[in-house]
Amino acid sequence: MHLHPLGPPPTTRDEAVAQQEKLSALVHATGDGPADLRTVAGIDVAHREGTDDVVAAVVVLDATTLRPVETRTACAPAGHPYEPGLLALRELPAVTAALESVERVPDLILCDGAGVAHPRRFGLACHVGLLTDVPTIGVAKSPPVPFEMPKPARGSWTPQLDGDEVIGRALRTQHGVRPVFVSVGHRIGLDAACEHVLRLARHRLPETTRRADRIARDAALRA
Repeated sequence: MHLHPLGPPPTTRDEAVAQQEKLSALVHATGDGPADLRTVAGIDVAHREGTDDVVAAVVVLDATTLRPVETRTACAPAGHPYEPGLLALRELPAVTAALESVERVPDLILCDGAGVAHPRRFGLACHVGLLTDVPTIGVAKSPPVPFEMPKPARGSWTPQLDGDEVIGRALRTQHGVRPVFVSVGHRIGLDAACEHVLRLARHRLPETTRRADRIARDAALRA
């Protein structure tokens, strides 16, 4: 997959923050996503125990059957020290390497992590969206901000607010199961993002990132 460079990797915290603030202005948080959804990809990462290495997995699924059509993994040293709000920079070297090896460009990408639900509105899903120029959604397992629990029914949701700004939704993907936290990555609106997440969710997590999570963890154990 051809990627669009986002500039040199930042080497300091100030450079990283400045880069996120600059790139966040390039995110398009509107639209319905792909009109013809044939393939959909999931991205997740795992960390090798006892090392500073990150293993990234990209799995591309048939959008109708949800069967895998391509799987790629990559291992790379963490790109940045751990710091809240800069986690994506730790993961990007491995994620970028895995994406570069993907042969079939997906129509939609779901990342395990945040999109605009981020202090500077530029989480991992935004990085991936700009790198690939593919509609991208962030689906996080834990909330970036406090939230009100949605009603138990599948499809129920509550807004995630930072002050008065809506930055995402707590979305119930299965009845009575803890919600996931959906935010826009790039080239899609929040309504459409939640619709896609629901359609892809046979369990709590959408099938894309659920499979990528397992593949990344298994690859980290083997690396």
